[in-house]
Amino acid sequence: MITGLDHINIETTDLDGTIRFYEEVLGLRNGTRPPFTFPGAWLYSGEQAVVHLVGVDDPAGTSTGPINHVALLANNFTACKARLDEQAQPYEQRMVPDSNIRQLFVNDPNGVRLELNFHGD
Repeated sequence: MITGLDHINIETTDLDGTIRFYEEVLGLRNGTRPPFTFPGAWLYSGEQAVVHLVGVDDPAGTSTGPINHVALLANNFTACKARLDEQAQPYEQRMVPDSNIRQLFVNDPNGVRLELNFHGD
C-alpha cells in the first residue's frame, strides 16, 4: 500500500524567512500550491514538492509541534480505508483542492501524524 515518501510538512511563524532558507540554503524552488485557505508554500526539488510549509501564529500551540506530519505515497485507497476500518483505527479523509489526490490522515502509536496520499486512485 505504501509506495514512497511524498513530503514533510513544517509549521512556521516566519513563512518568508523559511521559504528563503529552503530556496537559498538548500536550493529548493518555491512553486505552485493548491488554493488552501491557510498561508503556506510548497518547495520543489525538480517536479516533486518535498517540503510543504504552513504559516502559523504559534507552532507550540499545535498538537504535533513544528513537524506537523509525514506524507507517504500510497495506492489502493479503498483497500487501505477498509483496513483502517477493520482495525478500528481513527482516521480523517480529505481531498486536495483542484486535484485528484485523496488523503487519509492517521496517527501512529507515538502520535506521529501520517498523511497517506492517493494520486488518482
